[in-house]
Amino acid sequence: MRAACLGFAAGAWWLQQQAYLMPAEAVVLLGVSASCLIVATRRWRGGDASRHRSVARRALVVIAAVAIGFAWASWRADRRLADALPHELEGRDVVVVGTVAALPALVERGVRFAFTVESVESRDVTGRRASVPEHLALGWYAPHTSTDAGDASLPRIEPGQRWRLTVRLKRPHGAANPFGFDYEYWLLEEGLRATGYVRPGADDAISWADTVDANERSDASQSAIEARASTRTRNLADFVWSIGHVIEHARSRLRDRVFNILADGKPLNDNAPYAGVIVALIVGDQRAIAQSDWVVFNRTGIGHLVSISGLHVSMLAALGAWLAFALWRRHPAWCARLAAHRVAALAGTSVALGYCLLAGFGVPAQRTLYMIAVVALALWAHRMSSVSRVLCIALVVVVALDPWAVMGAGFWLSFAAVAAIFYVTAGRFQIINPNDSWRARFARSFRTAVRVQWAVTLALTPLTLLLFYQVSIISPIANAVAIPLVSFVVTPLALAGAVLPAFLGAWLLHAAHGLVALLAMWLGWLSSSPFAVWTGPAPSAWAFVCAMIGVTWWLAPRGVPLRWLGAFWLVPMFAWPADRPTPGTARLTALDIGQGTTVLIETHATRVLYDTGPQYAAQPAVGNDAGNRIIVPFLRARGIDHLDAMIVSHNDNDHSGGALSILQAMPVDVARSSLSFESPIVRASLRHQRCLAGQHWTSDGVSFVLLHPLPDVYAARDGKAQSKPNAKSCVLRVEAFGHSMLLTADIEKPQEAELVERNLQALRTDVLLVPHHGSRTSSSDAFLDATAPSIAIVQSGYLNRFNHPRPDVMARYEARAIPVLRNDRDGAITVTLAASGVSIARYRQDHPRYWYGR
Repeated sequence: MRAACLGFAAGAWWLQQQAYLMPAEAVVLLGVSASCLIVATRRWRGGDASRHRSVARRALVVIAAVAIGFAWASWRADRRLADALPHELEGRDVVVVGTVAALPALVERGVRFAFTVESVESRDVTGRRASVPEHLALGWYAPHTSTDAGDASLPRIEPGQRWRLTVRLKRPHGAANPFGFDYEYWLLEEGLRATGYVRPGADDAISWADTVDANERSDASQSAIEARASTRTRNLADFVWSIGHVIEHARSRLRDRVFNILADGKPLNDNAPYAGVIVALIVGDQRAIAQSDWVVFNRTGIGHLVSISGLHVSMLAALGAWLAFALWRRHPAWCARLAAHRVAALAGTSVALGYCLLAGFGVPAQRTLYMIAVVALALWAHRMSSVSRVLCIALVVVVALDPWAVMGAGFWLSFAAVAAIFYVTAGRFQIINPNDSWRARFARSFRTAVRVQWAVTLALTPLTLLLFYQVSIISPIANAVAIPLVSFVVTPLALAGAVLPAFLGAWLLHAAHGLVALLAMWLGWLSSSPFAVWTGPAPSAWAFVCAMIGVTWWLAPRGVPLRWLGAFWLVPMFAWPADRPTPGTARLTALDIGQGTTVLIETHATRVLYDTGPQYAAQPAVGNDAGNRIIVPFLRARGIDHLDAMIVSHNDNDHSGGALSILQAMPVDVARSSLSFESPIVRASLRHQRCLAGQHWTSDGVSFVLLHPLPDVYAARDGKAQSKPNAKSCVLRVEAFGHSMLLTADIEKPQEAELVERNLQALRTDVLLVPHHGSRTSSSDAFLDATAPSIAIVQSGYLNRFNHPRPDVMARYEARAIPVLRNDRDGAITVTLAASGVSIARYRQDHPRYWYGR
C-alpha cells in the first residue's frame, strides 16, 4: 500500500515534466487500464503463490499506481488549461462582472486580488460574447503620483464583493530561467488563467451597489437591468454569500484588526515592523513581511516557522482534543453513549480543519490535517495504523487534490520533515520510571527534542541545497530557540489576541509582537556572521541521491553498523564543482527579466555581469527588483559567490534597478558604469570606474572592449542630447576564438552613427543585443549594415507597455535575414563563443513544459 501511494505521487510528478499533454482519450484509456490491472492483481492470490509471484504482483501494483497518478494529473491539467484567454483579447479592454475570491494583497500604489468571473459584457471580434477564464489575477493601482500600499483613493476591496470592472488581460506569462521561480506554473496551480489590471476611467469599475446605467449593454433590456440592480445587497455593499467568501472575509477582518491594533494610528513600518509576521501566524498571509526580514529568516533557517506550519496545526488540534476529552469524561452518561477518545478525535480534527481554512489551506497545513484525520478515523474504527501508512495516505490526498503540489519546495520539505521525525522516533522506546523527578523528565524530553531537531536539520539539508542552493549553518541554534518560542508562546498569544475583546486582545497582540521583535533582533545578530550560510552550486541528481542515502544511514537506529559512514555520502553534494566554460571560451546568458537588460558573461576564471535588470517598484527598495528575485538566485545556483566585474550601462531603471541588491548579496571586485558619482550604486561599490571608449582587458583569452561612451559625453550639459542617460550607455564587445557578441544597452541612432564612423571594423559581430529593446529610436540601417550580425537578441517584457520590439524595427532585421531571438518568447538565451563556432541555447525550447504559452 505504501509503495502504491508513493507510485501515485511519482506519476503526478512525472506528468509535470512533460512538454505536452496526452489526448483525453489516451488519458482515459491509461487510467482505466491501470485500474483494471490493480483489480486483477488483487485477485492474483492463492495459497500456492510463490515469493516471486508476490514480488511481481506488488511491482505491477506500483506500475499501475504510477499510471493512475499520471492519468489523474493529466486530466486535471487538461481541464485547467482549457479555461484559457483567447489571444485576440490580450491587451484589449474587457468588461467583466464577478466577485473578489480571496484575501487581497496590499501592494505599492494599490491592491492585488483573485477575481472570479460570473459574466462578461464585452464582445469579441465576431460580435459574440467574449470568453475569459473563470479565475483572474488582477491588480488595481492608484495614479503614479501615489506610492502608498492600499492607496486611500482606491475603493476598499474585500473578499466576497461583487464588482463590474473594465480590465485589460493577458495570458499567463512569467520569466523562464534556469533555477528560477516558474510563475506560469504557480498560476496554473492556483487556477488563475489570466492576469491583468483594472483600467482607469469613468466607467472602468462600478460596484453593483452603485446605479446601473441602462445603456451599459446594448443587448440588455431595461427590465433585466432593473432586476439585476434590485438583487444587490445594501448593508454589506455587494457581498456575495458563500462558504468560501465568508472564510476569506473573516481572514480579511482578522488581518485588518491585527494591523489596526499594532499600528495604533501610526505607519506599520515605524510602530510595528513585524506585524506581517503576526498576521502570517494567524491567517497564513505572508505578503506583508518585509524582504529584509525574509533575508534574516532564510539565513537562519526559520522561514518555515513564519507561516502556518504543521507544528502549529498539530498543537491547536492537540489542545482541542485534550479539552474535549477532559470535559467529556466528566460525564459518565455521555461516555456510555460515545467514548471520550472518539469525541477527542472528532474535536481535534475539527479544530485542525478550522485553523487550516483560516490559514489559507497551504500544503504544510493540508498535510497535517489529513494525517490528523486519518488517525481520527483509525481511532473511531479501532484500527490504529502505522505512522508510515498515515503519512502515505496524507501524501495521496494532497496530490489527488492538488497534483501540482509535487513541484513545490514546501511540499517536499514538509513531508521530508515529518518522515524524518517518524524515522528517528517511531519504534524507539524509552524506559520511563513514573517515580522520576521533574529534572529527569525534563532531561529526557530535552534529549528527545535535540535528537528530533538534529534529525530534521540533517534530513532537510540535501533538499535545501537542491532547492535553494544554500544551507543555513546556524539553523540548529536558531530553531532551538525559535521553535518553542514561536509555536508555544507567540502563536497562541497572536491567535488569542486576534479573537478576544479589544483591550485584552491588544495587550496580547503587542506582547506577541514584542517577542517577535526580540527574536528578530537575535536572529539578525546570528545572520550577520559570514559563516551563517553555506552556498554552493545546484547538485546533480546522483549527488542528491547519494546524500539521501547518507542521511538515512546516519540517522539509522542504534545497532546499525558504522552509522558515521553516512556522512561521507554527503560529500559529493557539498563538493559538487561549479560549471565553468573551458579556457578560451566565453558564455553569455541573457536572462529573462521582463522589460530590461542583464547578461552574465562567464569565462573559465571570471564572471562579469552586464546590467542588472529593472526595479519592480516605483519607490527604491532593495529586494523588490530583478537582482534579488532572478539574478542572485541564478548566480548562486551556478556556484557564483562573487563577481569580478559588474557593468551598469546607464542610469535607467530597467538596466540599473537590481544593482544594489547584487552589491548587498555578494562582493563585486569592480563596478563600471556611466552613472553620476553621487549615485547610490557608485557609493555602494567597493571600487568604481567610469566606462570610457577604449578600455579593454583580457581574461582566459577572452577579449573585453568598451566602445562607448567618449569622455565628452560626460561633459555634456543638461538639455543636450548627449546628456540623456541613453546616450551614455556603455557598449561592450566580447570576443573569443574570433567570434563576438556586441552588447549595446540603450544607444540610439546618434550613438549608432558615431560608432559606425569610429569603429566600422570593430562593429562586425556574430551576435547583437538589439539596441534599446527594439525601440524605433535605434537599429538604424547603417548600424545593422555595419554590425552584420548572424543572430540578434531582444530583451523585452511580454506585452510591455512600450510595444518593444517595434514591428517596423523587426522588419529591418527580417529584410537582412537576421534571425531574432526574444526573451519573452524563448526565455533565457545562452550564447557560447567557442573554437567550434557560436552556439545558441533557448531555455523554453530546451526545457519545454506543457503549460508554457498556454
